[in-house]
Amino acid sequence: MTTAAQLWTRLETLPRPTLGELFSAAREGGEGADEPGGADRVAMLSGRIELEEGGILFDWSKTHLDRAVVAGFEELAEAMDLAGMRTKLFGGEVVNPTEGRAADHATLRGTGEGAKVEEAMALIDRMGMLVEAIHQGALGEIEHLIHIGIGGSALGPALGVDALGRDLSYCDVHVVSNIDGVALEAAFAKCDPAKTLIAVASKTFTTIETMTNAASALKWLGDNGVSDPGGRVIALTANPEGAVEWGVDETRILPFQESVGGRYSIWSSIGFPIAMAVGMDDFRAMLAGAKAVDEHFRDTDGAANLVLRAAFADLYYTRVRGCQTRAVFAYDERLGLFPDYLQQLEMESNGKRVTAEMQPVDGPTAPITWGGVGTDAQHAVFQLLHQGTHLVPVDFIASIAPGDELDPAHHRILLMNCFAQGAALMAGKQGEDPARNYPGDRPSATILCDDLDAAALGALIAFHEHRVFASAVLMGINPFDQFGVELGKQMAKAIEQGGEEFDASTEALLDAAGLG
Repeated sequence: MTTAAQLWTRLETLPRPTLGELFSAAREGGEGADEPGGADRVAMLSGRIELEEGGILFDWSKTHLDRAVVAGFEELAEAMDLAGMRTKLFGGEVVNPTEGRAADHATLRGTGEGAKVEEAMALIDRMGMLVEAIHQGALGEIEHLIHIGIGGSALGPALGVDALGRDLSYCDVHVVSNIDGVALEAAFAKCDPAKTLIAVASKTFTTIETMTNAASALKWLGDNGVSDPGGRVIALTANPEGAVEWGVDETRILPFQESVGGRYSIWSSIGFPIAMAVGMDDFRAMLAGAKAVDEHFRDTDGAANLVLRAAFADLYYTRVRGCQTRAVFAYDERLGLFPDYLQQLEMESNGKRVTAEMQPVDGPTAPITWGGVGTDAQHAVFQLLHQGTHLVPVDFIASIAPGDELDPAHHRILLMNCFAQGAALMAGKQGEDPARNYPGDRPSATILCDDLDAAALGALIAFHEHRVFASAVLMGINPFDQFGVELGKQMAKAIEQGGEEFDASTEALLDAAGLG
């Protein structure tokens, strides 16, 4: 039986035709003679996932994937038992071995093992009832929500509110994650304390940044005439007992499962601020879009699985071509926070140095994810992409339908720039002036939504969740733990408690800041 190591070696030794060669007519004779060119290649490496209304096109034809590379990765997927791991994921079995947990975020979308789905739907319904009650005035006149969390407890809500809450908004939502008091004060300045709710989002309900900010928020309410600040708190947590001990009434606690990781928790009660901003109908539409991707990933095998195809390309560039970064550019202002969201999802999940069997990895794992918003980024970082010395795979994300009601010229120019950048990266341009030479042969993928509505946003997020999982399985690592974030926290706590000596540089900094 061919081992994974042997398959990686085989992938590394495959021919490396340029994108121009791949798009030209079928090569004549020898290996790869049946490689499609032009429109046939686009047909082979593009596909759609249909949603209840509209869908999303995924085009990986401007990458260096060809028949041989795809076949090699399909063999690798079989050797790493991707199908078996996928069954475990959706069956609610342990896929996080270091913590002995399942990863049950898909159950919140209605996908997975029956009993767990039933439990998850009950939790969503409970959140829905509270959201509707608040919108109907059960807690008084509420115009503002300050949502306090950090990491996955803040990035998902911030993305959802920013993407979906720009037009019709039931509630003005401010997401605060940073322990820097400037962030919290900025939220206070935009809110009327008499009409403000506080959502405290923490899986453990012990996160120091979140709980410190929460205490300051309650003080702000009290200092500004709110007679019962604690009665304005909604707790979003997997530790409801901890929330009760902190002083939150049980009726205002929205729990979620312990087996839902922080960066996968947007679908749970952590999504409460999204529902508060846009209503439960849109929140449920977001879940439905994610479920459509769940079903595609679960039920489709081989390269026809669009999620798996994306993982093939990611690993080809990271492990075979030595690319250290991957860029994501959203040509839609509503997705301005999407690259930030993906940074945590991808780098915290797959930024590992040991396998699931606790052996050293045999190659690079997660690339550094970065990006921005088009067309702004074109005037900031695209110089490096076109003429720099780094090979950087790029994802472009756009929507056919505009998010504005201005002159259609705005959106037409936006989309033309998006598509032109991918074409220019691939084709390049040669000239007599070296400073104006563009080497080309630079890969990109395009994700094109029919419309960026709630269902499409849910589908985009779920697509990338499963993309991370598939990549992790192919590398043999565990994407669901994140012990790397703990050491710095432990040392910060040691500084607070005192009595521990650090290196000379750190000691000098502590003294300079008056913390020594």
